[in-house]
Amino acid sequence: MIEIDTAMPGNILAAAAHGKVTAEDYEKVFIPAIEQKLKTHQKLRLLYQLGEDFSGYSLPAILKDAKVGIAHWSGFEKIAIVTDVNWVNDAVKFFGAFIPCAVKTFPNTQLAEAKAWIVE
Repeated sequence: MIEIDTAMPGNILAAAAHGKVTAEDYEKVFIPAIEQKLKTHQKLRLLYQLGEDFSGYSLPAILKDAKVGIAHWSGFEKIAIVTDVNWVNDAVKFFGAFIPCAVKTFPNTQLAEAKAWIVE
């Protein structure tokens, strides 16, 4: 499941993944939140936390993630990924080199630091 923190100001989109993330989570929650923010902001700052109870992505969710990244390729100003999942950290570090914005990973214990970085 993906939850959106609606209290984040301006062009900041904060999302948290819990349990198993599905394509439906992307279709009904994450993609609409991105598109809503992009209606009023040229670029977004994304804070995306994979909570301690995160258990993975379904294959269709992985495909949706790739699709949303490509569809909104230039729509991000900064991306902070907060996770303790090693393979996600590795994937972000690899693919982050190809993304045209600042991308940084943080462990869950540094959520406050990730929030500070995304707003600076």
